[in-house]
Amino acid sequence: MTKTGETCTLPGHYKFAGHTDGSIGCHPTSNEGDISMVKGNTFPPIKSCGKGAYWTYVRPL
Repeated sequence: MTKTGETCTLPGHYKFAGHTDGSIGCHPTSNEGDISMVKGNTFPPIKSCGKGAYWTYVRPL
């Protein structure tokens, strides 16, 4: 599992897997919960919540 601020080493589609601070009261918007990443990009925070996130790899691009 990767988290906000880390560099992508495996390009693909990723799904939100929780906030890095463990909070459960805020959820990502529909366009924030599933992201496409290319190698070298930095994993983003959930801007609507102002929090870091864990990301789980789903499938290749």
